[in-house]
Amino acid sequence: MGVNLDKPQRWKEDTQRSVDYYNEWFLNFAPSAYRDTRAKTTIYVEDILQRTRNLRALTVDLLLQNPDALEMFRMSTAPPIARDRLVGLAQVTKSLVENMEKNHRVSPRMAEDQLREELGRMIATISRLIDRDIFTWLDTGDEPSSVDVNRAATVVADRLCGMLADPLIRNAQEKRQLDRMSEWLDERAYTVSEIRDIQQMQPGTYAHRVNVSALQDGHEVINIPIDTIVMPKTASTGDLPLLVEAKSAGDFTNTNKRRKEEATKMRQLRNAFGPDIRFILLLGGYFDSGYLGYEAAEGIDWVWEHRMDDLEEFGL
Repeated sequence: MGVNLDKPQRWKEDTQRSVDYYNEWFLNFAPSAYRDTRAKTTIYVEDILQRTRNLRALTVDLLLQNPDALEMFRMSTAPPIARDRLVGLAQVTKSLVENMEKNHRVSPRMAEDQLREELGRMIATISRLIDRDIFTWLDTGDEPSSVDVNRAATVVADRLCGMLADPLIRNAQEKRQLDRMSEWLDERAYTVSEIRDIQQMQPGTYAHRVNVSALQDGHEVINIPIDTIVMPKTASTGDLPLLVEAKSAGDFTNTNKRRKEEATKMRQLRNAFGPDIRFILLLGGYFDSGYLGYEAAEGIDWVWEHRMDDLEEFGL
């Protein structure tokens, strides 16, 4: 018998309560987090402006020394250009752009002459598209005041933060959920496990962010990432812990796109550890009946952030 998967009569109410719970958290968290990130990003943009003489000295050597500045340059154009758009406009290697923005380095194996040529094409493209309504001094030839520079930096920082907002919120969602799990378990005298092997954990312990190593098809070793693993206090020798996947979403669209991920993970776990493995979801946010019905059909149960005590029904 299930805890939530077999009770569709309360899914609609739970969905609404979950949405309300998430929205309250978002309204309290997002504005302050965004402001803090924008303040730090503005300082970063001002630093790059200083190093480029306020965009008057965009050079290949500057990009060689400061590969991470490329992302800021993309947000300084009119219109701001996406990474793939820059690759197409400048006719440069996609891996070079990704290395510069994600790894803060140029492609280590690229020949120097090709590297300098492609960086030069990036500079030419960005220089042609610079947003002169923001960097007004580029047309007038005047030296910008500190107020002018700060204003321009704030606009670019806003654009950068728009790109950073979703990852920022996702990371905060995940931290919130794992903190909620820790709080609930700690209140019931569970302790953090130093053992991270699910077949060796002691009763009354838990661990976050565990890679479960398992044999797939009898020979291939795969790592299955699990957010939280809890060995119930009542567990006997040979019992497996409860595996919990934390899922949080700020809209209904993405949850239905990603609902197959949990089903795939469940199948991998069952193939590796047998049908008795227990894998559930911790849900917070926008999860509607379509999503819940899909997971229920796969035999995956869940608890809601707004009703954490359902964990007791899983033997915790």
